Amino acid sequence: MSGFDENPFSEPTIDNPFEDPAVRQVTTSTNNAQRGLEDYNPFEDQQPQPKMMGGGAGGATMFRPPTAQSAIMQPSQEATPPPSYNRSAQQTQMTTAEFQRRQEELEKKAQELARKEEELKNAPYNVKRNNWPPLPEKCCFQPCFYQDIAVDIPHEFQKIVQQLYYAWMFHSCVMVLNILGGLALLFRAGDFSTFGLGILYMMLFAPVSFLCWFRPAYKAFRSDSSFNFMVFFFVFFFQLVVTSIQAIGIPGSGTCGILTALKSFDKSASGIAVGIILLIVACGFIGAAVMDLLLLSKIHRIYRSTGASFAKAQQEFTNGILSNETVRSAASDAAAATVRAQLSQQTSSRY
Repeated sequence: MSGFDENPFSEPTIDNPFEDPAVRQVTTSTNNAQRGLEDYNPFEDQQPQPKMMGGGAGGATMFRPPTAQSAIMQPSQEATPPPSYNRSAQQTQMTTAEFQRRQEELEKKAQELARKEEELKNAPYNVKRNNWPPLPEKCCFQPCFYQDIAVDIPHEFQKIVQQLYYAWMFHSCVMVLNILGGLALLFRAGDFSTFGLGILYMMLFAPVSFLCWFRPAYKAFRSDSSFNFMVFFFVFFFQLVVTSIQAIGIPGSGTCGILTALKSFDKSASGIAVGIILLIVACGFIGAAVMDLLLLSKIHRIYRSTGASFAKAQQEFTNGILSNETVRSAASDAAAATVRAQLSQQTSSRY
């Protein structure tokens, strides 16, 4: 068929090497390959195949052309969110644990209060039974006071009352250490005065301090009594002065203070040991004095914040005296005796 495509009237192409049919075939195939690379579409295979739809009544079939889709690459993996910060989880856990701990404490306190209320209800005549000092039931002595800070004292003042009670206990322990220091001086230098006075101070100051400044403070915070506050301030200030003098340790005063400890030091091993013991006792007196000063200032601030005053204390004292039946009966007896004396004097003057 190639013979019919040639022009019989054209010039002969025998001398032209590019007109050879074999060369033209190779050139044509090369051009087609290059054109195929330029027109190659890598997304052509991803296009959907045309769908054949059923025809109408004539039975003809129709082809739906493929819809154009954008070449969008899907991610191979879903992006995982960054790990959450563990601090918030730890804080939440700590908050939950703290809440549970406080809830358990409140439940224990509620159970303790319920038990104490039940004991008070079951007691005869609903009278509070004395529980201090805590002595065994078989002891010949019985408790003299009723003391329960969790029941009697308001919640906002319970901590300061407990601190006062611990301060009294610390004073008592220092007095016991003072006796031990006096015993060391007795064996070291034959000083019997410090040991004897230490025993006397222990037997005197421990109960007197409890009665004269702790119990008034306890009653003051229990019933908001200005009179008891005044008694506490007066006696506790005196306690502070006495504790400061004891911390100085004047020789022969019966306390193992700083001066007594320094005087007992010498070059011997026993003298150094006794001096160290006395220095420990002196540090105990110094710590007690500092504690007294801090508590005195703190309670004074609380007292001033409640709006109490000396006039209120006088009024409470007057009302307390007038409401006391013993005092009232004594006053009435004294007034009656005075009236009788005046009447007898007037009768004798007439005659």
